[in-house]
Amino acid sequence: MSNVLILLFLAALVFQASSDSNKIGICHGRVGNDLPSPYAASLLLKSNGISKVRLFLPDPTVLPAFNSAGIELMIGVPNENLTYLASSDANLAVNWLRSNIFTFVSPDHIRYLVVGNEVLYKDTFYSQYLVPAINNIYKALQMLGLDKKIKLSSAHASSVLSSSYPPSAGAFDQQLLSVLLPMLQFLNQTGSPFMVNTYPFFSYINDPINVPLNYALFGPDAVSVKDGDLAYTNLFDATIDAIVAAMEREGFKGIPVIVTETGWPTAGHVVATKENAAIYNGKIVERVRNRVGTPKLPGVPVEVYLFDLYDENLKSGGEFEKHFGIFNLDGSKLYNIDFS
Repeated sequence: MSNVLILLFLAALVFQASSDSNKIGICHGRVGNDLPSPYAASLLLKSNGISKVRLFLPDPTVLPAFNSAGIELMIGVPNENLTYLASSDANLAVNWLRSNIFTFVSPDHIRYLVVGNEVLYKDTFYSQYLVPAINNIYKALQMLGLDKKIKLSSAHASSVLSSSYPPSAGAFDQQLLSVLLPMLQFLNQTGSPFMVNTYPFFSYINDPINVPLNYALFGPDAVSVKDGDLAYTNLFDATIDAIVAAMEREGFKGIPVIVTETGWPTAGHVVATKENAAIYNGKIVERVRNRVGTPKLPGVPVEVYLFDLYDENLKSGGEFEKHFGIFNLDGSKLYNIDFS
């Protein structure tokens, strides 16, 4: 191959990688007893130009439907599997990957494995097993020759921050550093992202006095929050930059941040309306499409996965927890939002 062809080939790879940053992803939660089939879900995503999906579990009834759909997958490793994966060696991790994931979907369709979801927030029993499990899975991917293709991380609640205001004062909860520091070391060494679930909706309903609705909703009249030379007009940006500041505070600069969950419900609370969901999720899609960064990192686009594909009628918690869906069960949209 000539030098010119090699350069063109490399340029195409760079363009393909960068083009992923302007494509929105959607989470496909399945806590419901009335949901369309996984095959119908995969067709719905494709028909709306959505090429990335987060699956919370390696469900053998779901994975095959996405295997040939041409959709990039982010697949969760359940919290309850962390004990086994941490105590086993890499060979057993290889077997687990083959039995639970690679039997049903080609590695070519997988971009991320999310090892544990909000372990440090809601499943603290598994905290001690989180990083050892990640290390064993990484060794397994190395053995399979997939460590460069499939990235590993864990999705955290934004509550891992003990300080987030102003964003430059971002700091992790000191009680979590025994887990977070070795994880950050892993992410730094492997070029993997820090994953965070962030919901300005929850911040607003939990503290409406200090979190104005316009600030949570990307409102045009939101009061700008000054942080040195930077100005913030929305909580989404502020949270991401607080995470970045917290990582830098611990000596880790340059680790990318992926928002693995964010969204706005359409029912169950006075501000959980279709109109507000259309505003919030529409702004997220617009930002992703235009590769908008944050005030701290204006040239760095943020990869985002919206929650959720459908309403989930068996979700626990407040009524609004059941109403984050963007699509009706018949495939029509609950509100006007353009994914093209």
